[in-house]
Amino acid sequence: MALAAFDALPAEFRELAENVPCAVADFPDDETIAEMELESPFDILGLFRGVGLPQGGVLAQTGQLPNQVWLYRRPILDYWAESEDGETLGEIVTHVLVHEIGHHFGFSDEDMEAIEAAADAEAGKV
Repeated sequence: MALAAFDALPAEFRELAENVPCAVADFPDDETIAEMELESPFDILGLFRGVGLPQGGVLAQTGQLPNQVWLYRRPILDYWAESEDGETLGEIVTHVLVHEIGHHFGFSDEDMEAIEAAADAEAGKV
């Protein structure tokens, strides 16, 4: 489903994001839970790890891990199951994916909303 959401993004966006690995895990790891001061592993749907392009994250510095996007499957499923606004699971995955990749590029919330709208239109609502 994450791959389908990525494939539905506008071509220009996919090309710009193709070097940012995206991973899916059931939950954030213990280090992330502690670092983000989460009360529960269900408190986060996705995470961008790294240095955004506006902050000089073009090339990894020595000892710096490459930028990466994480999607957390169980919290996303829980959010979807509890949601009452009629969002599909695909729409939620797309939203989280775009939001996290957007941090890599330093996009504003408005930029991310426009990308999501284009992805929805292209995919016919994932």
